[in-house]
Amino acid sequence: MLDTPEAVVEALRENNERPHGLQRTITAEELAEAAEPFEEPDVLVTALLELMAAYEFTGEHRKSPVVFARLLKLWEDSPEAFSQWEAHQVFWRFKWVTTSLLQVPDVPLATVQGWIDRMGGFYEAAGHEVQPVAAMRYHLAAHTGTGADDAFDLWATRPRSELSDCEACETRYLAWHRVSAGDDAGALDSWRPVLEGAQACTEEPQMSQARALLPLLRTGRADEARSHHLTGYRRVRGNTGMLDEVGLHLEFCALSRNEGRGLEILAENRPLFGATGAPLSLLGFLTGVEVLLARIVADGHGAAAVAGPPGRNWTAGELLAHVRGEAEHLAAAFDGRNGTTAVGDRRRARLAQLPLREEPLPLGLRSPVVGSAAPESGPAAMAGAAVPEVPEDFAGLVREARRLGATGHPGAARLWTRVEDRLAAGEHPGEGLGPGELLSAELAEHRALVLSREDRGGRSVSELRQAAELFGRAGAPWRMLSARARALAWESVPDEDEEAGGSAEGAGPDGPGAFRAALDEVLHEAELLKEREPLTGGSSAGADGTAGGPGQERVLEYLTVLFSRAFAAYQEVTAAPEDAQAAAMERFEECVGALRSEAEGLAVPHQVANARQFAADLAFRRGDAAEAEAELRAALADVESSARPWRGSRPRVLLAQALLARSEPGEASELLHRAIGDAVRYDDTEFPLAPAYALLGHAATHLGDAAGAVRHLSEAAARFDRDGALAEAADLRLQLADVLARDGQLADAVAVLESVLAGGADGVLDERMLAQARLTLARGLRELGEHLAAAEEFLLLADVVAGWEEDGPILTMVAADAATALAEAERWEAAEAAYERAVDAHAQAPNPAAVTAMMGEFARLVMAGRGPGGLDAALGHLARADEVRKAVPEGAEDFAPWYVAGMVHYRRARVLAECERFAEALAEAEASVAAHEGGGENGEEPRAEAVRIAALIEGNGLGRYAQAVTRLTEAARRCRHAGLEEAARILGALRQDFLNREGS
Repeated sequence: MLDTPEAVVEALRENNERPHGLQRTITAEELAEAAEPFEEPDVLVTALLELMAAYEFTGEHRKSPVVFARLLKLWEDSPEAFSQWEAHQVFWRFKWVTTSLLQVPDVPLATVQGWIDRMGGFYEAAGHEVQPVAAMRYHLAAHTGTGADDAFDLWATRPRSELSDCEACETRYLAWHRVSAGDDAGALDSWRPVLEGAQACTEEPQMSQARALLPLLRTGRADEARSHHLTGYRRVRGNTGMLDEVGLHLEFCALSRNEGRGLEILAENRPLFGATGAPLSLLGFLTGVEVLLARIVADGHGAAAVAGPPGRNWTAGELLAHVRGEAEHLAAAFDGRNGTTAVGDRRRARLAQLPLREEPLPLGLRSPVVGSAAPESGPAAMAGAAVPEVPEDFAGLVREARRLGATGHPGAARLWTRVEDRLAAGEHPGEGLGPGELLSAELAEHRALVLSREDRGGRSVSELRQAAELFGRAGAPWRMLSARARALAWESVPDEDEEAGGSAEGAGPDGPGAFRAALDEVLHEAELLKEREPLTGGSSAGADGTAGGPGQERVLEYLTVLFSRAFAAYQEVTAAPEDAQAAAMERFEECVGALRSEAEGLAVPHQVANARQFAADLAFRRGDAAEAEAELRAALADVESSARPWRGSRPRVLLAQALLARSEPGEASELLHRAIGDAVRYDDTEFPLAPAYALLGHAATHLGDAAGAVRHLSEAAARFDRDGALAEAADLRLQLADVLARDGQLADAVAVLESVLAGGADGVLDERMLAQARLTLARGLRELGEHLAAAEEFLLLADVVAGWEEDGPILTMVAADAATALAEAERWEAAEAAYERAVDAHAQAPNPAAVTAMMGEFARLVMAGRGPGGLDAALGHLARADEVRKAVPEGAEDFAPWYVAGMVHYRRARVLAECERFAEALAEAEASVAAHEGGGENGEEPRAEAVRIAALIEGNGLGRYAQAVTRLTEAARRCRHAGLEEAARILGALRQDFLNREGS
């Protein structure tokens, strides 16, 4: 019942401990109403201040000024009802009223100006500095776009006062003024104290993080932008008091080409569409939504389903029209109230922005792909890519595709795709391109290559066989033999395409012997053809548009036949059982040797490099890393002399893998950068970019380059996502989270782990990897102080590991961690249930280290929550911890009895000291020191802490400064001897303090 002032005050105290949100606001309204009837107004003053704060931090700016008006009336009638803190809040919250009035277009500008003038009068009458008043005049000028620079100077040049906004918020205003003036670099320089964590408050750094995202992108500081998006968004999501900030994160997603991530954020924040208490902030949110949706619709995805205001389904196009109408109406209302176009101009400027990147900025998160947010061209879309020009003339297009294909240039694939598209659209090939069968054969070759990338082995082989038949009919015997050989080679790889069902006519069912015979027959035909058409010829372009003339074409196709034999032999030797290894190895050496010797004799170095790569791979498999490395370095030299530099990317990746295996990340990193750069430059869409970026991330990790590791692992994960390799992507994100956590970027790591676990990882990661990810997430949340969220993760994990019969101690550990997290979150009923669950689990599957740690933490937290009234409960937890310790068999693994004994005595000493039972507390502290002696070197640091507590009890509690000084002198000397300089410094400082007190 709330029928006494004491009951209302207690309810206000409890409500003040709740997080800001709907429940706290509703309760604050009820408590203000309950405080109204009391004769003395002091409780009503407290209740109104609490209600105003609830409105302020949940974006209910329409209501806040009404509450403040009531407070001012009480201030005028009964100033004695205000405590010193409450009186200070009256002056402080004048600023809240000004910003709240600016939020509502229905409030005339004259009313806003009048409140600022009234604020100035109150400040001057009370003798306060007027810098905060100048700040409000600047906010008004910046909002209306009238006299902002002059108002800024009048505010920024005045000294701060006790009523000035906190330093972090003022830093945000300073920086945002520079952003508005087009000075991104200057703004970021101003923002440094907030973005680096030196300045903070309840609203910072999350408000500045949102505003700094685009300036960071525009100045090329993409790594920082990624980090501030990951950490900043977690602090604002779903918060009705942070509408602007959510809108800025949506805008960042659109302009960094992360539209899929933007749609996820939109779905998480659907309730914000109904947050109408702060119209100006709502306009900011809607404008961010509009920027995102406009990009999606412009990319041709207006029919895509998106999350909008609850109550109906929305497409991107429908929601865009709805949001645009709402935002235009709001902007017009503000401009009408202000008599300027400033609000509408700012909105239009945001909408006019173009993406700041051609490809998505890798965020390290799993997000759905939306349209062109994942460019089909992949790396070729990046700056500097040597993408072949696409001739408009069809005959020119075919000739260019043939020319590039003859040189092995990877860019030919793009042109052949264009040829096929134009034919499918009904274009006629015309004359001058040779027989129709020739073009059909070349397109079949191209389709085979595309299918092979999709692991559609049976269908790709079928296309190659069709190409061979067509080449034969077109009078191109060399190309016919080459296609036949490749079909056999590809068919030698196990076909995983169940739908295609394999090739019905191939040699596969008869095993490797049939492949060998068939390929040898193709080689025999090639040798006969050599006698009729020698492998010599001019170097000029042929009549059909190919490069190098017919003689060079014969050389290349002949070597392709040899390469196909070597490829099939490689497949055979790697799959052969032990009793067939010798014969398979002999065949491999013969085929690879033939390819190499013929390629050397015919001066085709890129095929020599291919032979060396086969040999290198087999050397790796045998464990001969030195031979493998030598072959790969020689292969790279061959590539350099081949005039086909695009051939070097794969051997560079293989060599980088070898170097990483023997801990040489420096050269490996250089090789990987070159491999990726060449793949991009030459439009090599077959190059496995995702694994290469993953290796580059590992190399950066070994080099200690955390920023590089984050960048490359994020890129790799995003590319695995696009390739549909979800397990590889999830595994990389776990590695990414580990790198971030070890680099001190714990909030970033938590954001990545949340993404992994929220992205359907159940069907991607195995149960144990998933459990490890959840454990890491829970511990990260705990370290960030998000105890309730941590507890939820621990409880989810406990349900999973409960079925691991062979790993029972893990359940005990997780239950104990869940109990502690719930206690930290002050959910005591749930905490006690989890506590008993951990005790019961320990009885079945002992984990004494985890259970005793939980009991010690409960003793600490009970005292923190209840004070001396929690003494009996705290001592009870510590007694249970002693019982657990004593029951552990001697020599048990993963349990240090000296440490637990020391911890229990240490915690009991602190509990007793808090209740001023100093003599008993000192005895417990000394027992803790003695227990830690049993840990040898490992016990020195906790021993030093126990000495510190003993000295504090002895000096401050018992007044025995001399004894405390003696204790501290010996302990500091011991710490220095053990190399614990920081502990020695702390003990020495306390010793000096006691000496000063003793002498005073």
